[in-house]
Amino acid sequence: MQPSRSIRRRLSRNGRRFTHLLLSCGSLLLLSLPAAAQQDGLPFHEIRALNLARNTGVILNGGLTVYQPASCMFAGSAPGNPCIIRRGPDGFVFRFLGGQPGWQVENQPPSRETELLVAPDGRTVIQVIYNGAPR
Repeated sequence: MQPSRSIRRRLSRNGRRFTHLLLSCGSLLLLSLPAAAQQDGLPFHEIRALNLARNTGVILNGGLTVYQPASCMFAGSAPGNPCIIRRGPDGFVFRFLGGQPGWQVENQPPSRETELLVAPDGRTVIQVIYNGAPR
């Protein structure tokens, strides 16, 4: 049994309204993404580079159960972050200390130092410059 012609018209009209509503909501979401993708007005690739460097340091040094990077690696990619040594066309250089979980809160000395070069787009670690005892 098929719905009557008037019911089909109403469904079609309501379906178009719903489609327009979905398209409008989707457009608003797309417009808001650049704002959400930036932190402190910085491009998303800088935040991605910081996250990649931090996670690489954790992996290189045994995982979160035995290693925690310095708090500056959680502070964002603002220009004043002391863990970001250099930004340039060749990428980002991060240098940060780390140690057993809680080392900074407990005022313990760090046990590791990590220095990494991350690609300009923030997607790849180009080089592990140093990973060892603090220099």
